[in-house]
Amino acid sequence: MRIVSLLPAATDIVAELGLSADLVGRTHECDWPPREVASVPVVTGADLDQDILSSREISDAVGGSAHSGSSLYTLDTDALAALRPDVVLTQDLCDVCAVSYEKVSGAVRLLDADTRVLSLEPRTLDDVLDCLVTVGELLGVRERAERRCAELRARLGQVRDSVAGRVRPRVVAVEWLDPLWPAGHWVPEQIATAGGEPLLASPGEHTKPMTWETVRAARPDVMLVLPCGFPPERTLRETESLTRLPGWAELPAVRAGRVHVLDGPAYFNRPGPRVVRGAEVLAHVLHGVRTGEPVTEAEARAFPGMPGVPGR
Repeated sequence: MRIVSLLPAATDIVAELGLSADLVGRTHECDWPPREVASVPVVTGADLDQDILSSREISDAVGGSAHSGSSLYTLDTDALAALRPDVVLTQDLCDVCAVSYEKVSGAVRLLDADTRVLSLEPRTLDDVLDCLVTVGELLGVRERAERRCAELRARLGQVRDSVAGRVRPRVVAVEWLDPLWPAGHWVPEQIATAGGEPLLASPGEHTKPMTWETVRAARPDVMLVLPCGFPPERTLRETESLTRLPGWAELPAVRAGRVHVLDGPAYFNRPGPRVVRGAEVLAHVLHGVRTGEPVTEAEARAFPGMPGVPGR
């Protein structure tokens, strides 16, 4: 089967199902697993250079917010046609984070082929894991997908068990720096699974920008900084957008040294199987406990000026 993935999370799912060899096309942001996807042709590009522009400049360019307005992605329809895909995996959840479903559907209609388009629209942890089975069924490996789904759910159960009975810190997760934006959808569930009390967003919620005063009023014990699409190194270039805010030093999370920079694209922004690893990372960050592999500095690190990540 010839698969084109127009969503990084979908590429993660294909890899989780052991079908990376069937990928014939991907987005420029599909980066996992590195070896398997490196040689897969890219059929998208970006109108904006996120390495050069600030969070505010990116936000302004896409319509004044991080999750509305025009997509950052462009689609090479000629390249897509040349790949002759049997299946195209895409999304209709966010108009900025990936090629829009409308754009993909329009391109596929022009193909002289019997191509199936599957749009993934998960909003909760259960939805994310259910997508694994949905994709597995379409690709002819439903039983394998159900096994992998059960294994992932078991790992989440291990995380819950590891933090059971512990005091639950109050947590704010920041998904965009300027304007400030709380992480919604599945992230509140990741936090709750890992033994925290998520603030400012509910499970499954498509959030809106928040004011700094809202954050200050929430008085979080812990702040997680995981901007959408920014690996930690990119996030660290904009720490001043937070530290210059009035009252930053008085925030309980800052005074306690509990502000952490996490790998958003790998474990929190994308609705793929690695959200389970995100919950494991959070259990370590929030409580210093380990489930699964040891947490590395690439996965979670202290915000500049903070003493460190628990247990490391």
